[in-house]
Amino acid sequence: ERKEKMGVPLVCHGHSRPVVDVSYSPVTPDGFFLISASKDSNPMLRNGETGDWIGTFEGHKGAVWSCSLDKHAMRAASASADFTAKIWNALTGDELHSFEHKHIVRACAFSEDTHLLLTGGMEKILRIFDMNRPDAPPKEVGGSPGSIRTVEWLHSDNTILSSCTDTGDIRLWDIRSDKIVQTLETKFPVTSAEVSQDGRYITTADGSSVKFWDANNFGLLKSYEMPCNIESASLEPKHGNTFIAGGEDMWVHRFDFQTGEEIGCNKGHHGPVHCVRYSPGGESYTSGSEDGTVRIWEVVGSVNHEEKESDQSGNVKLVAEEVVRKAESLRISEKAAEAK
Repeated sequence: ERKEKMGVPLVCHGHSRPVVDVSYSPVTPDGFFLISASKDSNPMLRNGETGDWIGTFEGHKGAVWSCSLDKHAMRAASASADFTAKIWNALTGDELHSFEHKHIVRACAFSEDTHLLLTGGMEKILRIFDMNRPDAPPKEVGGSPGSIRTVEWLHSDNTILSSCTDTGDIRLWDIRSDKIVQTLETKFPVTSAEVSQDGRYITTADGSSVKFWDANNFGLLKSYEMPCNIESASLEPKHGNTFIAGGEDMWVHRFDFQTGEEIGCNKGHHGPVHCVRYSPGGESYTSGSEDGTVRIWEVVGSVNHEEKESDQSGNVKLVAEEVVRKAESLRISEKAAEAK
């Protein structure tokens, strides 16, 4: 038994309805950032390390189901029940573009090169919008067998992955040939799919199981049965030796990747956990819940606390200044909007 001691999470308030998606940026020169999507229609941007609020993207008129930051954390994307996907300037909070759809948009993802936005939803159509030509009609890929729940890019933006709300399996499309190159078979609908930072693994949650697939030859590497129905799972990005999962029982569980043994369990949410993700460096992870909170959990033992204080004080100050700068620029943009 090597159960870890669980620290107290940073609890991020601000959403007035359930949090249904969370997503980190990679590490940028300004640190890393966390965006959360909620049924309250207002995605929020936070400092990924401290959880401090930076800004809220205001403009959607319905639940926001999915959110994403590009790799530089310069732009954010959100997919909403108001039949749009929107692109935002992540530094000012301004809406840059709104892509109209004919039904609820459930999922969105920036391409690795940041030039494309992939969307999917109730229309059963995967669309690729070109950020350099936002007014051009999108490229449409394949016919999905059902309403789309998740979308991801892999293989340097040559392949896209999608799952459906009401049927099992993950489909992988080659965007050059517009053909399904592979189907990853699951018994239940896949509620969460994550491509690992190094592009080697795909982590999925379906029913009460978490599965790991080889992202290059598509073999199933591991499948673990969980203590309850799981909505979301994430693989530790640096060493790939642990993974987290969250779902119906309101807890965030942490497991050993090799054995599937549970090594930790975080209690604190007051409702089902809809989304979990590891931070880009693996030193913490975040969870979003039906209870409207985002919680950031530190991986105990990943950093020596005393060291963290003394070593990074300069760093923390910079991040704080960055947060203030971003907050001020958001306030400026709000004033400008009021003046209009």
